[in-house]
Amino acid sequence: MSQAPGTPARVTAVDTHDIRFPTSRELDGSDAMNPDPDYSAAYVVLRTDDADGHEGHGFTFTIGRGNEVQVAAIDALRGHVVGRSVDELCADPGGLSRALVGDSQLRWLGPEKGVMHMAIGAVVNAVWDLAAKRAGKPLWRLLADAEPEWIVRQIDFRYLTDALTPEEALALLRRGRQGADERTARLLERGYPAYTTSAGWLGYDDDKLSRLAAAAVADGFRQIKLKVGADLDDDVRRCRVARSVIGPDVRMAIDANQRWDVAEAIRWTRALAEFDPYWIEEPTSPDDVLGHAAIREGVTPVKVATGEHVQNRVVFKQLLQAGAIDVLQIDAARVGGVNENLAILLLAAKFGVPVCPHAGGVGLCELVQHLSMFDYIAVSGTTEDRLIEYVDHLHDHFLDPVVIREGHYAAPAAPGFSAAMRPESLARYSYPGGAFWAADLQTQRKGHAA
Repeated sequence: MSQAPGTPARVTAVDTHDIRFPTSRELDGSDAMNPDPDYSAAYVVLRTDDADGHEGHGFTFTIGRGNEVQVAAIDALRGHVVGRSVDELCADPGGLSRALVGDSQLRWLGPEKGVMHMAIGAVVNAVWDLAAKRAGKPLWRLLADAEPEWIVRQIDFRYLTDALTPEEALALLRRGRQGADERTARLLERGYPAYTTSAGWLGYDDDKLSRLAAAAVADGFRQIKLKVGADLDDDVRRCRVARSVIGPDVRMAIDANQRWDVAEAIRWTRALAEFDPYWIEEPTSPDDVLGHAAIREGVTPVKVATGEHVQNRVVFKQLLQAGAIDVLQIDAARVGGVNENLAILLLAAKFGVPVCPHAGGVGLCELVQHLSMFDYIAVSGTTEDRLIEYVDHLHDHFLDPVVIREGHYAAPAAPGFSAAMRPESLARYSYPGGAFWAADLQTQRKGHAA
């Protein structure tokens, strides 16, 4: 139902869905810490009575069990959103972000970390999707076209000013406007560089690894990534296989997914150094800032990358202040949404550290491309040593899926944050009552009965 003439549009409902895909059946996404992931999304739709029928879509990513807890956390935010003015939300998403993060009782559940913070991120991202749709622009362009002063107002600088002040952020953004039109034209023509993890899941055998690594190079990717960390001898063999296929001129990164203690990370990475890994990703706990600094010192010239599980802008600040990472990996659905990622991008620019986002999960490629493209046009002004991760899974479930051409992300053209899933996918993969999971449960029951 649309609003009556002259009545401001409002958010009328917050719908949530527990969406799970059976990726564990083919070991897609498998790594040393997560051997059987079912890529999942705690998915939210902000319904409105906007005369043009606009909705805001967002989600946070999980890998199966516990996704219902994430959905419940989003449900707990419903009262903060229903009834709000759509005009006010879209004019100032930061206002909602501060209200949700600052709720005194919800804050106790974090603060600013874990399930509740990710739920806030899903809702905030849905607001940005709504704002971009109403503006008729893809999110990257909405952000790139925005006045620097407005971008700064979207950021919560609490806990950051010892590393980045609003005045410094404004100066970075004003500098970023120089040459922005030329960079936009290059982005539209060439796209944004990508690397792929699709060949390197830990559960794949050597033949599949070889075939997919060769295909990645043929498709124009200049970097691949392998999961490591379960067995050193196995890692040595797999790295040797991959390097023999891709040759010496294509970068190969490795990713331990938090598997190691500090000393073990140094020893293991050194053992793989003969294969010239470009970076070691998540070598230890994402909370261990000083551990990352020690690993970085111990494994140079191999770079250290992390960020997929870093829970907020404060930990990112400390990683940068401590000189603990060479590559910063934002995640569009781990922290509190676009607003917090704007702060993290500006922190990275202040410290001169390249951003290579994590995107290994359902819908993460669709989201994070917008943030990297904004960074290129309006913040860092470069794609040197910057790539977005790409995994070839589940894009067909989105209305505006990513497009990869010659190892580059094509710039999205459709208005919004590319977050909307196809209605038929929502119906089929809702858990546990969707058509796929209901049939799967029936098959299991028949098997037990037999």
